Amino acid sequence: MNHRYGYARVSTQQQDLSRQLDMLKQHHCIEILTEKISGTRMDRPELFRLKDKVRSGDTIIIESFSRLGRSTKDLIELVEYFESKGVKLISLKENFDTNTPQGKLMLTVFQAFSQFERDIIAQRTKEGLESARARGRKGGRPQVKDKSIEKALKLYDSKEYSISEIVGMTGISQATLYRYIRKRTVK
Repeated sequence: MNHRYGYARVSTQQQDLSRQLDMLKQHHCIEILTEKISGTRMDRPELFRLKDKVRSGDTIIIESFSRLGRSTKDLIELVEYFESKGVKLISLKENFDTNTPQGKLMLTVFQAFSQFERDIIAQRTKEGLESARARGRKGGRPQVKDKSIEKALKLYDSKEYSISEIVGMTGISQATLYRYIRKRTVK
């Protein structure tokens, strides 16, 4: 059986959810999950509960997109997440319904913008690496100085210090230290 869930959020404890709740109740939701938490926060427990609760064929109703996503990118990712689970989304204020041809078109536009943003980031990264190589630099993390590695290995061999203490004293990463320890034992 398909269910309708509502999701309402305000940014502070002092704000009132009544207006959103009144709108959602008119749409016969079996449950309305509410939060009084800033949309910029990553930890929105009721939204996470909603994501776990919904099943294919269910519908989520929100008052507006601003109540669901922290940013355009976050909103697009949430819409894509629900769509991938077969969950429909209705935003009352924007008159957006993924069940309609117009909603499906807008979803396609959202996805295109999301892909465009990913492609731009990848292109900038590639251009940055090419520019650095043209100036004689390599990409990636800077190489660890041989003296730091020698010091770390001596401290390790002394068996007086833990790995975390050695990392703290030499400034090299734990992964780097282990990599050089393995290199010595393989030889």
